[in-house]
Amino acid sequence: MIIHVVDGTYELFRHYYAIPSERDAEGREVAAVRGVLASIRGLLRDGATHIGVATDHVIESFRNAMWPGYKTGEGIDPDLFAQFPLLEEALVEAGITVWPMVEFEADDALAAAAMTAAADPRVERVIICTPDKDLAQCVRGSRVVQLNRRTRTVFDEAGVIAKFGVPPQSIPDYLALVGDAADGFPGLPGWGSKSTAAVLARYGHLEAIPADPRDWSVNVASPGKLAQTLQRDRDRALLFRKLATLRTDIALFDDVDTLRWNGQFR
Repeated sequence: MIIHVVDGTYELFRHYYAIPSERDAEGREVAAVRGVLASIRGLLRDGATHIGVATDHVIESFRNAMWPGYKTGEGIDPDLFAQFPLLEEALVEAGITVWPMVEFEADDALAAAAMTAAADPRVERVIICTPDKDLAQCVRGSRVVQLNRRTRTVFDEAGVIAKFGVPPQSIPDYLALVGDAADGFPGLPGWGSKSTAAVLARYGHLEAIPADPRDWSVNVASPGKLAQTLQRDRDRALLFRKLATLRTDIALFDDVDTLRWNGQFR
């Protein structure tokens, strides 16, 4: 049994900006919804049997109270924003399991669903369908993998290490230091992707990085400045790591059998 969990928010954004506008009989913009539905049909045609789609029913989440610069719905085209409930309704009608997130984010739902599915010994593989880098933290070996459907690139644990320079378990620490512009937090000054990867490849997590740069057994430029910044902004780094850490304690389903598609598309 292979489980596919799909980032519906990403898919809706991707199709909104990739295909021409189209309105239904009521004058509503629906091109992105139809594009996502066609994409899900393609997934089923390719052999997918068990699917769950996560969406950001509202853009804000509990993280907005933690960091004022965290992403919001501000600036989203109203024609795009209005298609979220339309997509959720259409997927449910087609027999696809949907998780519309309100307090949490779609990424949290993907992480929680992947962990729950992977706990079932009947599941051969969990495929997380999104290119979002924060989902790389959920990859485990070659059993829980990340798929960028646009480029058809699959990232297993070795692929995550090749891409970021750190294993999946260090991805929240990595994002805390380099920042995540998509989610609205900047990381720490001076901590670029190469220096961050080198340090975390050796130490794994923020707490394990020695305070004294003379104790660093890694080759990076300006270790003194990096250590000074980390010590000065440690609380901020820990906050950013909390922002980047996906929640897996969300009860979405009890049995992977509930994700089996038994519906039909019109």
